[in-house]
Amino acid sequence: MKRILIAEDDRISQRLTKTVVESLGYTAFVSPNGQHAYEALKAENEFDLLVTDIMMPVMDGRRLIQNLREDPELCGLPVIIMSAVVGIADIASLLRLGATRFLAKPLVQEELEESIARCLVMQH
Repeated sequence: MKRILIAEDDRISQRLTKTVVESLGYTAFVSPNGQHAYEALKAENEFDLLVTDIMMPVMDGRRLIQNLREDPELCGLPVIIMSAVVGIADIASLLRLGATRFLAKPLVQEELEESIARCLVMQH
């Protein structure tokens, strides 16, 4: 079974994302910030996908992606970024940084489902 880590500090977004992941038949794990997510990924390199917010306490999503892309064990992990920041330049910089896909908040369930499916297919 696919394991998806969700790095999100907003409880409503956590619940929505977790519900979508589980409705697709995958196992969802929730981290409240980027630092917690990075430590979870380092401790247990068994995740198939990371879905992360940008604006989070302790470590933001941008720093989390940078850490993942610099880590030889985690550099290939697909990453979906969720953010209310939807400027073209912002999206482009996140994709250059190493995000696999970008989703605007508020999330649309069908878009999240499609992005998860595409990322998991790309992985194998």
